[in-house]
Amino acid sequence: MQKSDPRKDEKTKAKRLKLLGQGYTTNIDWNEVRKHKYGHLSESASQYQEATDILELGHFTWDKYLKETCSVPAPVHCFKQSYTPPSNEFKISMKLEAQDPRNTTSTCIATVVGLTGARLRLRLDGSDNKNDFWRLVDSAEIQPIGNCEKNGGMLQPPLGFRLNASSWPMFLLKTLNGAEMAPIRIFHKEPPSPSHNFFKMGMKLEAVDRKNPHFICPATIGEVRGSEVLVTFDGWRGAFDYWCRFDSRDIFPVGWCSLTGDNLQPPGTKVCIYLNKNGSPGPHLDKKKVQLLPDHFGPARASVVLQQAVQACIDCAYHQKTVFSFLKQGHGGEVISAVFDREQHTLNLPAVNSITYVLRFLEKLCHNLRSDNLFGNQPFTQTHLPLTTTEYGHSRDRYLPGESFVLGKSLTRSLEPHSDSMDSTLNPTNLVSSSQNLRTHGYRPLVPSCGLPLGTASAVRRLCSRGSDRYLESRDASRLTGRDPSSWTVEDVMQFVREADPQLGPHADLFRKHEIDGKALLLLRSDMMMKYMGLKLGPALKLSFHIDRLKQGKF
Repeated sequence: MQKSDPRKDEKTKAKRLKLLGQGYTTNIDWNEVRKHKYGHLSESASQYQEATDILELGHFTWDKYLKETCSVPAPVHCFKQSYTPPSNEFKISMKLEAQDPRNTTSTCIATVVGLTGARLRLRLDGSDNKNDFWRLVDSAEIQPIGNCEKNGGMLQPPLGFRLNASSWPMFLLKTLNGAEMAPIRIFHKEPPSPSHNFFKMGMKLEAVDRKNPHFICPATIGEVRGSEVLVTFDGWRGAFDYWCRFDSRDIFPVGWCSLTGDNLQPPGTKVCIYLNKNGSPGPHLDKKKVQLLPDHFGPARASVVLQQAVQACIDCAYHQKTVFSFLKQGHGGEVISAVFDREQHTLNLPAVNSITYVLRFLEKLCHNLRSDNLFGNQPFTQTHLPLTTTEYGHSRDRYLPGESFVLGKSLTRSLEPHSDSMDSTLNPTNLVSSSQNLRTHGYRPLVPSCGLPLGTASAVRRLCSRGSDRYLESRDASRLTGRDPSSWTVEDVMQFVREADPQLGPHADLFRKHEIDGKALLLLRSDMMMKYMGLKLGPALKLSFHIDRLKQGKF
């Protein structure tokens, strides 16, 4: 039997790549891409560009999407990723060493609890399942067992270790005894960083959704600032955008998921509902409990978001039986529960598949609870008011693909043509009169005209989220002076943290990560910051002191 030539095997492997990073629409010989990177494109590579094969990811097609939006993908040399995605030979339950993401100076024992593409879902031994995190198999932050000791370090218990710290050595012995250690051969060397930031505004890429890190989604470079880029998620109106360095391992070239087997989430397949904490929750919901709820539910499947929102209403009720009485048994949806009459009661919600149905259901429920305007599909501000018809045309241009809702005082029965099943799921004996909702429709391209240059300001404004504008505005220190802290944005809060004490500056990004705005800031206590934000005692006490001064009007 004739042996294969390893060089030819490598070339064949390279040809499997389908990355569209240089605008190709078919299988690419990556050697050709490298030539193109250095300004030398061969005739064969030109033929690739003319090929008709396209990248299919479920119902989402990058080739078609790029044409529809008149967009260009970010070239592969922009990314700190391997040209050929590394193989993933890890197995569930394997042990390895990993940096504690909440305390990066500590190296801990971690267990592989999930696999997808070239990524690992890791859980630090001794912690709970609420702090799992993801790492690429070629990340420098994971190493084989023994690497820490070999380099003169010591394995540490994770932040929030559930047992007494003195029991850590014995816990470590028991954890490693008989465990399957990930072999050295399956670890990969981390790729080098690009020489500088090559990204330009408007370029397309694939990016990890940091709020739901198991998802990788289509995204756009919304802004470039020094060594940082603003990653904006297509179709999500800025709620999940984030800034990161150009060499972040959370961003990938177009087509990466196709190569690794990761499931790329098409734009708009997830639903997100925002909570209005500024309005009146009505007579049945406890306002203090409402303030402790997250600012949004999702992004996730419509049925999951509906369940989270309805369950939140039940949990915040003075009497759970009251909210439960407005609901009828549905079918096909998620389960909600309530405790009253010394028993736990459950029922199924109806199956829903779009934000339209989610909002319609919540509108009816909240109208019965007399807590109108509690939910919407765009972030609420303190001065948020339902749009008037004269504002309609202006508001439409602010948002990306999809529908924009502002929940009015009540509901129009003709909101959806096929809504009878939704109506029947809310108890008709408790339904009240209805009037009108304002809705805007329409999908428009992310780039308004193919003729516009990539850096054109008007195009970029449509590509970027409103969050990037808030970021730039909040850099002006005078913005905080004399303003009600409860009206502060997340960026205002970050500015406050930096200005209150320069030593707290490194912790400012935690407030963006946890979406802590002014209202949430005023509710924070030192124990909450330590438990939920991962802060150590010293910084938590300092912040608590400054928050108390802020409440007294001494900032």
